[in-house]
Amino acid sequence: MDNSSQSSKPYQNQNLLSQQASNSQSLPWLEEQGDDWSLRNFLSLLRRRSLVIAGVATVVMSSVVYLTFKQEKLYESRFRLLVEPLDVDSRQLVLNSGQNSKPEPQSGLDYDSQIQVLRSPELMTKIVRRLQSFYPDITYSSLIQSLAITRLRETKILEVQYLDEDPERAKVVLDEIANAYLKYSLEQRQTSLRQGLNFVEEQLRSMHKRVDQLQREQQIFQQRYGFVDPTTQAQQITTQSTILSEQRQAINQQLATARANLTSLKQQDGEQAALIDAPLYQQLLGQLRQVEIQIAGELTRLQEDNPTIQALKEKRKSLLSLLQQEARRYMGTKLAQATTQVQALEVQSQELAKAEQKLEQKRKQLPILTRQYTELQRKLQVATDSLNRFLNTRETLQVQVAQSELPWQLIQPPVKPKIPVSPNIQRNLMTGFLVSLVLGVGVALLLEKLDNTYHSANSLKKKIKEPLLGVLPFENQLQISQFYTSIQKVFIGTVPDSLPKNISVSSVGDRTSSNYGSKFVEALRVLYTNIQLLSSDRPIRSIVISSPMSGDGKSTVAFHLAQIACAMGQRVLLVDADLRQPMVHDLSNLKNNWGLSNLISTNVPVTEAIQQAPFMKQLSVLTAGPIPPDPTKLLSSEKMKRMIEEFHNNYDLVIYDTPPVVGLADASLLAPHTDGILMVVRMDKTNSSVLKQALDSLRMARINVLGVVGNAQRSNFGGNYDY
Repeated sequence: MDNSSQSSKPYQNQNLLSQQASNSQSLPWLEEQGDDWSLRNFLSLLRRRSLVIAGVATVVMSSVVYLTFKQEKLYESRFRLLVEPLDVDSRQLVLNSGQNSKPEPQSGLDYDSQIQVLRSPELMTKIVRRLQSFYPDITYSSLIQSLAITRLRETKILEVQYLDEDPERAKVVLDEIANAYLKYSLEQRQTSLRQGLNFVEEQLRSMHKRVDQLQREQQIFQQRYGFVDPTTQAQQITTQSTILSEQRQAINQQLATARANLTSLKQQDGEQAALIDAPLYQQLLGQLRQVEIQIAGELTRLQEDNPTIQALKEKRKSLLSLLQQEARRYMGTKLAQATTQVQALEVQSQELAKAEQKLEQKRKQLPILTRQYTELQRKLQVATDSLNRFLNTRETLQVQVAQSELPWQLIQPPVKPKIPVSPNIQRNLMTGFLVSLVLGVGVALLLEKLDNTYHSANSLKKKIKEPLLGVLPFENQLQISQFYTSIQKVFIGTVPDSLPKNISVSSVGDRTSSNYGSKFVEALRVLYTNIQLLSSDRPIRSIVISSPMSGDGKSTVAFHLAQIACAMGQRVLLVDADLRQPMVHDLSNLKNNWGLSNLISTNVPVTEAIQQAPFMKQLSVLTAGPIPPDPTKLLSSEKMKRMIEEFHNNYDLVIYDTPPVVGLADASLLAPHTDGILMVVRMDKTNSSVLKQALDSLRMARINVLGVVGNAQRSNFGGNYDY
């Protein structure tokens, strides 16, 4: 087949191809549907990773069950103490001095500190000694480890909890602790509070005298000199005025410079000077000069209408346009910056002038004060702060003393527990089930993140630029057929005739049903139709079918696509150009004694090597033949090119099955002599990076990529195929 017409337009009507393939395909499983599509992807992920989720969940759940039933039983007993009175009067003894709002009820007890005291060794050691007469193994450490004292939310109730393996001992221990705490509340708490209150009362009397004396001195001083600030304030005003004046002069100088710069930028000379510092403009200018030099050089040996001259002129025109755009953009930016700078400096100058005027007014109105007033002010502040602190301390101590005079109340005595609190089998199992499920899904999501394959036609369509011409569903019968074919080939050396090799596409005659599912057959029909719609001016006559990796199903797609084309009335030749691992003869149930390798390397007539498929007489098959030592040499020969041309003239459609693209040059040698190459991508298997590498290599070789076929899609197809 002649390569000239193909190479002149390697990507002809590429946008049209993508649009036609998308419109003609109309596959319902490829249409994204918002949130529903996201849920479908997630459910598909769960189905794919179901074994991983089940395995992780089983391991975690087994561990939870084992640890739950191995854990020792613990019993919990508790009692509650009311440690502050509930009457309203006592709750409102803390005054909010200096505030007109109604005082809010506040607690006079520091609960955190009180809990630490109740757990302290000084108090607990006596309790441990009494308990050791009943239970010698009890120590302070073991008792504190199992004892918990907490405040019930914002109430005035302390709850004491104790855990033990023996329910009887749990009650005995808490009875002893409750009695000790009640005794402590009556005997120990008031001693330190009353001592502190007496000390505060003595200090308050001297504090009051000191504050009164300083206030009288301040009043006399204010009447004599008036209420003024210290001397340092006048000095600060003078310093600030000097600083503002210097700043305003500097701003004015900057303003003059900025205005001159703005005026210069608006003139042509200033614009040219500014563009010298524009790196992109200078780069484009250099490129323009180089292009003009090239044009001048080419005109010495080429005509004006030569494509090379025209291309250089178009490039010069484009560079001129870019040069003008960059000049306008750069100068617009520089003018905007200069204008903004001028406006900002003008505003700063005005603000500094206003600030100078205000400072001058304050300086004239501010009398000079002596150091005596500053010292007096400081002494009065110190004395007042000390007095306020002591007053607050006295009020707090008075409230605490009044409350400590009332004993604590045991509002809920300890009881003997009957049901263990640990382990909680129902809660542990429920929590374990949820955690195991979450961990299983998390591991599945992690594996999915690390997975570099395509799982759906929608994800494949988003990641590639070439049109997605079709998606073939996963066909169980096809997988079983290929499995038994490989088994028979390895152990017996032949392929049984009973295995299904063909696709029945006729609704009348002897064959009334397909060996494969209707969805698989309809997907092949859609693929064939989309291939035919790729070119509007001439039909597709020859295609190369390959894949990025081995095992993607390229041979299977080529084989069944050839059958569909025959069923559509085409004279089809299926050529097994995979001279490394041929598969077409196994799929077609044909002998591989003579084939493509014989035709290239010998003078065997073409008619002797081409065979008719036993299950479809319209389908002609050229097997690979014996595997040669150097397949690349045969495929790149002139004889191979002549045979491609002969096949193209004698058949309506020629399909070449070639080895994978990555790492091998076989497909790249044949594709330029055909209408293009079709890439087969297997869902859940083909590595996306390998596919990208394959497509990039084809683009670099300027090979026309017709599109991509998704193979073995496992998701639910439904839609029009169920019609």
